[in-house]
Amino acid sequence: MTPHPLDPVVLIVDDNKKNLKLAGDVLRAAGFRTLDAGSGAEAIALAGEHVPDLVLLDLRLPDMDGAEVAGELRAGARTRGIPVVALSALRLTADGDELRAAGFAGYLEKPISVAEFPSQVRSYCMRGD
Repeated sequence: MTPHPLDPVVLIVDDNKKNLKLAGDVLRAAGFRTLDAGSGAEAIALAGEHVPDLVLLDLRLPDMDGAEVAGELRAGARTRGIPVVALSALRLTADGDELRAAGFAGYLEKPISVAEFPSQVRSYCMRGD
């Protein structure tokens, strides 16, 4: 599928290259455009440069934790309006209050469901419309 300029742009942040590749492949096959980052610092830089429609953010990164990255994005003039969704294998409480308090728009659990992942991600992209 050829990307269209109006297709949502999703920044995927994960230090595990296999997880990054799988998420990117699944989203691109569903019509998304993607950007990849393997660290928090790289994610902040890419988000500021490209202003994606959504950031999918692993909670455990080598240089900073996901809450720190979300906080930096919330504090940035160009990035404060970008929804940030936690993407993690960590088990969280059902209500997700700790994530909302840290500025996350939601949570998706790894491993991802290849069949459901694109629609889950698209639902977060559409919330800001």
